[in-house]
Amino acid sequence: MASSLESNKIAAALLTAGVIAMFSGFAAELLYHPEQLEENVYTVAGAEGDAPAAEVAEAPPALEPIGPLLASADPAAGESVARKCTACHSFDEGGPTKVGPNLYDIVNRQITSYEGYSFSDALLEKADQVWDYENLNGFLHRPRDWAPGTKMSFAGLRSEQERADIIAYMRGLSGSPAPLPQ
Repeated sequence: MASSLESNKIAAALLTAGVIAMFSGFAAELLYHPEQLEENVYTVAGAEGDAPAAEVAEAPPALEPIGPLLASADPAAGESVARKCTACHSFDEGGPTKVGPNLYDIVNRQITSYEGYSFSDALLEKADQVWDYENLNGFLHRPRDWAPGTKMSFAGLRSEQERADIIAYMRGLSGSPAPLPQ
């Protein structure tokens, strides 16, 4: 019998709390009357008729050519930078395909020529191109900007020197490294 009375007390307390909350909402509506302003108090400066910002999106600034930096790039530093990539890529000759393709001998290879890897549509659209120094530079800078829709989730390397170093490192991963650009 005692547990039955306790259950009734709990139910009554919950109902009372709900009724109090409901009436406090009604009271707040009666006491507070917000006024709708005819115009915003704070205006954002801008020319009349400007297109929304999303429509005016500018193309990202063009990257400086990587060629001049490659002459003084440090392949050993590039190998250190490449450690960020080893979770998804292998760099050794005959290495396995991981989340991404093996990157041995990638410089001047056709973009989608690696056998046994399913490339994204974004890279398949660039199948007629090769991984030359400028394409590698653009892709390493911002993969998703260079190839919108790519499967690569890496944000990119902002530092030009890091990009030059890693490209110099990958250039050396070949039986006959590609010549440096003039």
